[in-house]
Amino acid sequence: MSEIKKISAYTLGCKLNFAETSTIVQKFLDNGYQLVPFGQEADVTIINTCTVTGQADKKSRKTIHKAARKAKDVIVIGCSAQMHTEEYARYENVTLVAGVRDKFRVFELYQQKTGKHQAYSCDSQAVDTFDHAFSISGRTRSFLKVQDGCDYKCSYCIIPKARGHSRSPRIEEIIRNAQRIVEQGFKEIIITGVNIGDFGRGTDESFYDLLVALDKEVDIPRIRISSIEPELLKDEIINLIAQSDKFLPHFHIPLQSGSDEILRLMRRRYNTRLFENRINTIKKVIPDAFIGIDVIVGFPGETDELFEQTFSFLQGIPFSYLHIFPYSERPGTDASKMPGKVAPQVKEQREQRLKQLSGQRHRQFYLDHLGKEYNVLFEARNKEGKILGFTDNYIKVELDFDPSLVNEIRTVRLLELTDGGHVRASLV
Repeated sequence: MSEIKKISAYTLGCKLNFAETSTIVQKFLDNGYQLVPFGQEADVTIINTCTVTGQADKKSRKTIHKAARKAKDVIVIGCSAQMHTEEYARYENVTLVAGVRDKFRVFELYQQKTGKHQAYSCDSQAVDTFDHAFSISGRTRSFLKVQDGCDYKCSYCIIPKARGHSRSPRIEEIIRNAQRIVEQGFKEIIITGVNIGDFGRGTDESFYDLLVALDKEVDIPRIRISSIEPELLKDEIINLIAQSDKFLPHFHIPLQSGSDEILRLMRRRYNTRLFENRINTIKKVIPDAFIGIDVIVGFPGETDELFEQTFSFLQGIPFSYLHIFPYSERPGTDASKMPGKVAPQVKEQREQRLKQLSGQRHRQFYLDHLGKEYNVLFEARNKEGKILGFTDNYIKVELDFDPSLVNEIRTVRLLELTDGGHVRASLV
């Protein structure tokens, strides 16, 4: 009797990567492999990399080296693998490196391997296929991929080169995947992609059409939308979320800068007036909505005065949380050649100021909802005797651990903030 082979995996970066890792690993499991935690001895370990910043590339390299100490064979996939295919192929114990075109074929490629250091690179812009993916292991929420690639030309971003052009399947295909997720027992779907609002480009379907179909045809209690560009977040989408019993009042919207001059240099497709209008529309229609915003600090040309414009703009809009990114120069982008580089210590100072503002707003958002009742989906983890979960508007709550609550949606009353930054709650 042959010994069961073991596989482990590690994902860096975005929710889309998590969905893709799960689908790729599942092919190995379907062919007799056993999944073990990352860091344990394994026959093969898959590392799904990220290249959105220089720090992401650094983490990818570090994780590959760590995997090589425990796995006989390491397979490297993802955005950083697309950009650094030949480099990673030279690493110790790396058997296979696959870019955007080939990562969903790694099981077959691995079975056919003839030796170490096989590299599969491609021209990302020539890729026109859409590979379906959704996560199905170890979570109460499933990430559902609905779109890939990006046709935007933001001056700082390397992702279009790593992922290729925007592409998406037909709505009926997404609905089938969503129904498979429901059959697995999940209670929440998170819609993800590189630029989800661009769904249906070049077809007679739109992202709004997709949301309407999911709302009508998929029997799941909760659907959450991940990051969406502000100019693609139309009133009809906001109104659908407001009226739906399934779509959750949680928005993640990239601003990147509160200065119109910097937005122009970034080649973003909106200005601060449009962005403010989107936020105010959300709060008017859905007062309890959670709004997370992406901001980049230290972009080339961001003077003290222009940063103060960003800070002042953010002070004037009702956001709930900031995702703050110090500008990371990516070779091959137009921004990397721009004058007006910002010193690292200045970036750090600006980041700290925004972190303080974000912390104040996040805390106040939690305080504003104490005493109210919300439905919470509880996660599987037992964290120091507590079970955690999220309200529909993304407030993290905790109760004393009770295994019967795992993957259950229960109504709770929000009581008080905890030292750990959660909200203590009680069942209603």
